[in-house]
Amino acid sequence: MFPKDFLFGASMAGFQVEMGYGKDDVDPNTDWFVWVREPENLFTGTVSGHLPEYGVGYWKNYANLHQLAVDFGMNCLRVNVEWSRIFPKPTFDVPVHVVSENGIREVKIDKTSLEKLDEIANKSAVEHYREIFKDMKSRGLRLILNLAHFTLPIWIHDPMAVHRGIPTEKTGWVNEKTVVEFAKFAAYVAWKFDDLVDMYTTMNEPNVVSQMGYIMTRGGFPPSYFSPEMYLKSLFNQAQAHARAYDAIKFLTEKPVGIIYASSIYETLNGDKEIEENAMYMMNYMFLDSIINGSLLFQDRPDMREKVDFLGVNYYTRTVIERIEPMNFGQIALNWKILEGYGYACPPGGFSKDFRPVSDFGWETYPEGLLKLLRAFYERYKLPLMVTENGVADCRDWLRPYHLVGHLYAVEKAIEDGIDVRGYLHWSIVDNYEWARGYTMRFGLAETDYETKQLTPRPSMYIFREIVKEGTTARFHNYLKSPYEIWRM
Repeated sequence: MFPKDFLFGASMAGFQVEMGYGKDDVDPNTDWFVWVREPENLFTGTVSGHLPEYGVGYWKNYANLHQLAVDFGMNCLRVNVEWSRIFPKPTFDVPVHVVSENGIREVKIDKTSLEKLDEIANKSAVEHYREIFKDMKSRGLRLILNLAHFTLPIWIHDPMAVHRGIPTEKTGWVNEKTVVEFAKFAAYVAWKFDDLVDMYTTMNEPNVVSQMGYIMTRGGFPPSYFSPEMYLKSLFNQAQAHARAYDAIKFLTEKPVGIIYASSIYETLNGDKEIEENAMYMMNYMFLDSIINGSLLFQDRPDMREKVDFLGVNYYTRTVIERIEPMNFGQIALNWKILEGYGYACPPGGFSKDFRPVSDFGWETYPEGLLKLLRAFYERYKLPLMVTENGVADCRDWLRPYHLVGHLYAVEKAIEDGIDVRGYLHWSIVDNYEWARGYTMRFGLAETDYETKQLTPRPSMYIFREIVKEGTTARFHNYLKSPYEIWRM
């Protein structure tokens, strides 16, 4: 059984859902807005050619979406404010107290600084976000407010200049100045919205931003510039930014502040525990250790210790790896590689080499991995956990019912095993703009008609509602074995 106060809901990102009705809801001031229409990216197939301004239209259609959530048993939504909407112009000239010695150790933002930020903020965007959040609260939905979901203002990140190797200070998270500006933004958001917020998360999947931007550069993420050095800089600056944002928010409120991390369980076919542990550390623990234990790779950073009240776990599938000769990437070495045919590396829409169903995105259905991951995180950190993203790209809804039951069963089993899991947020409540893949990947419990903006519940959404109503997956346990045998623990 799920606890009575368990949070059932969905997650969304501003850039992926806000635009869609016309010029009034368009936000052209992000790196991603520039990136997805850049001719070079279109010609090379780096991006889909789809544009975000033809999307869900949540900026105007928010009431319908909120009511959809309520009608299907949700009590919580995780959304974000777009930094570029609040501050379309730079905030560099707003003075704050910064201690910088081998990193950004402290950022103090007083009332005078907040008032100066208020002078340059986009007041209409602030007020409109307040209207959205008030509507959400009026319907009984709890609000988890996230501050950053992939996008950066173009005054901080020029993705095409970085991509082409053109010298620029607008290098996003690679530039330590971004840490300070993010702390200012976090403080301002808490100052303006705290009366409506139930809990905060600073950023979504910082590891994906760094990996896809500077290592896995064929994935279509800006700036797609291969550089292990920039990868590490951007990753560690995001860790610093989280810590300083945590401090800034906590100065103004006692509400919980967490972070959302893209997580996978790393496994081998031959039980090679050494590389499994190496991969788990590098891909899951290295970043989180820095903001929980204050251990930033080879540095001891007491100023970054205990900066997480709860951990948001985004889980989609496992990663199967095999041993290779070590490759050095500066401060870190890699002695494994991803094995094709499993996890994220499968042909779309069929079956993995382990005979498990695969999504339209080519991701293997492996719900046992979520249980393994929750156990691993809780054993290491003893922090409250929340599944902040989990879902499947499935335009026909043939796989989603089984996928949904399997992963909610994993969460229910984790709770029964004594793991402190506070909520499950599905990705996502409606189809939306899937970054470089545009509108081709359908993740919604409800189908989005992008022309009419109509939101139509899929069959899987009714299953979600029944599980919430009954407080358990018990009625659907046959889905774990038939027809796909997706649960094998």
